[in-house]
Amino acid sequence: MKCVAQRVSRASVTVEDQLIAKISDGFLVYVGIAREDTPENVAKMANRLAGLRIMPDKQGRMNRALAQTKGSILLVSQFTLLANTTARRLSFTDAMEAESAKKLFDAFTEELKRYDIPIKTGVFGAKMSITSTNEGPVTILLDMQE
Repeated sequence: MKCVAQRVSRASVTVEDQLIAKISDGFLVYVGIAREDTPENVAKMANRLAGLRIMPDKQGRMNRALAQTKGSILLVSQFTLLANTTARRLSFTDAMEAESAKKLFDAFTEELKRYDIPIKTGVFGAKMSITSTNEGPVTILLDMQE
């Protein structure tokens, strides 16, 4: 499982010209689910993301977790995070097949809600347009292989 978390002042998801979800201060998180991922991976990643201290404190230092700032998370499924990029033509064989990945994505969403963080999502498997304002800029890669 890989996640790319961006600290944002706003982010939104549109599908077929319809606004699906939007947040203000918080994280825009792209989520890639690998073939070998398990519910245990989901729980560990949720814990890592919820505890990630990249929100600014009063001195402007990255020292606060999202729950401390009353921020939100916008989750967007993105299997392309699992791309094998060793060749010019990308391979996605490390990505979990869609039906199982959706179940783990939904479980990830529910697991994050346990941390008392408001969660919004895009539409799993849809062609989405994402708009965001990255603050900092701050972009962090979280990988369950690490």
